[in-house]
Amino acid sequence: MAERSLKASQKGIQLARQALTSKRLFQKDLIGLVCQSRQPISKFFTGKPVNREIFVTICEKLSLKWQDIAELPPVDELTKVEDNTFDIATLVKEVREKIKPLIERDCGTMRILDMTQPVGLNDIYTNVNILEKITGRRRLGIDELLQQCTSDDFNHFGLVKITEKRLPALAAVEKYSKLMILGKPGAGKTTFLKYLAIQCIKGEFQAERIPIFVTLKHFAEAKNKPGLLEYITEHTIHGVFQTLTLGKKEFVASIHYLIAHGQALLLLDGLDEVREEDSIRVLREIRDFSKLFQNNNFVMTCRIAAREYTFEKFTEVEVADFDDQQIANFTNNWFKEKSVKPETFIQRLKQNRRIQELAASPLLLTLLCLAFEESGDFPANRSELYKEGLDALLKKWDAKRGIQRDQVYKRLSVQRKEDLLSKIALTTFERGDYFFKQKIAEQYITEYIRNLSGANTDEEALQVDSEEVLRSIEYHHGLVVARAKGIYSFSHLTFHEYFAAREIVFVKQSSEEALQSLVVHVTEKRWREVFFLAVGMSPSADRLLLLMKNKVDKILAEDDYLQNLLMWSNEKSISVDIQYKKVINRAFYFAFAIRGEPAVGEHYLVLRLAFVNRVIFHPQQNLNRFIMNNFLNINGYEDSKDDISVTLIDFLYNAESKKNFDYACILALYLSPETKQELLKLKEKLPVLDYDSNHFKKWWKVNGQYWTAQFKSVMNQYHNSIDKIWQLSQKQKDLIKQYHDANVLLMECLNSNCYVSYKVRQYIEDTLLLPLAEIKPYQP
Repeated sequence: MAERSLKASQKGIQLARQALTSKRLFQKDLIGLVCQSRQPISKFFTGKPVNREIFVTICEKLSLKWQDIAELPPVDELTKVEDNTFDIATLVKEVREKIKPLIERDCGTMRILDMTQPVGLNDIYTNVNILEKITGRRRLGIDELLQQCTSDDFNHFGLVKITEKRLPALAAVEKYSKLMILGKPGAGKTTFLKYLAIQCIKGEFQAERIPIFVTLKHFAEAKNKPGLLEYITEHTIHGVFQTLTLGKKEFVASIHYLIAHGQALLLLDGLDEVREEDSIRVLREIRDFSKLFQNNNFVMTCRIAAREYTFEKFTEVEVADFDDQQIANFTNNWFKEKSVKPETFIQRLKQNRRIQELAASPLLLTLLCLAFEESGDFPANRSELYKEGLDALLKKWDAKRGIQRDQVYKRLSVQRKEDLLSKIALTTFERGDYFFKQKIAEQYITEYIRNLSGANTDEEALQVDSEEVLRSIEYHHGLVVARAKGIYSFSHLTFHEYFAAREIVFVKQSSEEALQSLVVHVTEKRWREVFFLAVGMSPSADRLLLLMKNKVDKILAEDDYLQNLLMWSNEKSISVDIQYKKVINRAFYFAFAIRGEPAVGEHYLVLRLAFVNRVIFHPQQNLNRFIMNNFLNINGYEDSKDDISVTLIDFLYNAESKKNFDYACILALYLSPETKQELLKLKEKLPVLDYDSNHFKKWWKVNGQYWTAQFKSVMNQYHNSIDKIWQLSQKQKDLIKQYHDANVLLMECLNSNCYVSYKVRQYIEDTLLLPLAEIKPYQP
């Protein structure tokens, strides 16, 4: 039989004739439907070889599976090899040597997103872990999911802590002979399969098998719709035939022999990437092949929620997100032999936990590494970084690999999907719903798509559409994911916050109503990132920042005592002749007053002088750095004009009873050269500052009171005495805490690389920590 032809078996011809009768057709009716010649039709029904493409088309027109009609060699014939003078181990070794260049070519490198050139797989690969229980299929309620959340804003590596045991992926392949690996977009599924192929061909994993890597999308779209065995054979021959010493026929026989004897590691990648019109045929091929050659090892990958596939003999597992160690390993591999040090990347990642959250996804971690490599830091405006990550998931990840997925709802473009996600995000975030039931999400989708042009008005049809839209958003982009059966959330809290901010800025166009609704939450910790992102996204952040400032100033407005405290802090700051912005002085006195430092007993006070190396900040950063570090909690401070070291004075804790203090107080004092010299002399009188040592305690017991008096004398000589003790109720302390945190948020937003006019910026800086009576003259 010709290589590119098939012929019908006697049973197949009988089935074809029955199909003709049931469809009330004659052989001549197939002319024109299949081809323009009678000859191929006649050959088909007489059991003679027919061009494969025509053969398959005839079967399709008759609603028959071509595999059931064609005369294929039985399995026992596949086990025949021309040369039987060597055992199977020898044959495995020979075939592995011949296909090694092909495997290394197809699987040895990777190129993701905006990489300028491919990188070696082994240079970047990080071991993958899997979960043996699928996260989205757990039978948990929202209350149970909330109990699993981390206490810090649901912040670390997704919303919930996955408590299921992690299993190394290689161990899972050894454990299960037929494995279906599910995962979110960019979870590392393809990379893992490529790694398996490379490890196998190198003899470091399942050395007794030959690796066969199949991209299911390519198989589905291959010309003439070959069977899986034929596709494997032809793809392998095409890749390596030039290097063969034996003939083509002998090599085909060897491949068939090893597959028939269970000596292959079949790696089937990307079931979700198969087009809808090809899926039935591909699924049938995989089921038949895995049943016919069941002694081989099968590993198949697919996105979670792609379709309801059923492979009875396959065990389904899920790719786990990267943990801290995997992130570190990936980073060390990525930045190896590059100018940017991996330690720098990890340090900056830990300093920004919202960005660190995204690093749990291998795809987004790659994006972060690419962005960091360009400038040695993350963008100051985080919204730009998040936008790039979303573009990768919404557009680039599939487009870069030439994958076009079926659009469930044709009018739902990428922008419309973003608008829909934004609506869901803000609505659920306002309600505090980090998790939401599937039916609730579908209701949001229904309300959105019913307003699109040409939308279906039938309620049942809209419900079906909303179900499909939710599922497609999950498996296409992984932005909304199932956390348990029937319960969803955004894949990362970062994206939930981003889309909530996007709804305010872009969908609601920063309307006065939208901004007023936002600033109501200025004292709520969970809204901080939404404020930060909204400011960064806004074409002009003036109005939002002014509303925030107004709201912050009113936190203490109803308490006359606290207004007097602010007035006192301002008056003290004006009376001191120090060359710093007045707000810095106000912040010093305000913090000093609310900590109640003058009331601390001299004998119990431990004073530590820490002399810090000179650091010269950009002039504009002085105020920002000061305010953003809890007004005073900084390690050193210095005006760029002065070439002096800065002395940091810590009022840290009660030496005898630390539990009496629920926070540490660090006061940054801006010293004249004379003050510095006097304090240096006092420092020299102190023993080694080891507060826990008996030596220091003994010294302090004898000398502490005298030393403290000298210290206070120096401070009173060069700075105004703190002559008032402010007694605060718990309610007032709580208000001050809100006021403090809101001011820190305001300054973070003001200095987040957003666009804000000079006039508004100056007004906010000039009026920080002022009582309401003093603010009015400044108002723009």
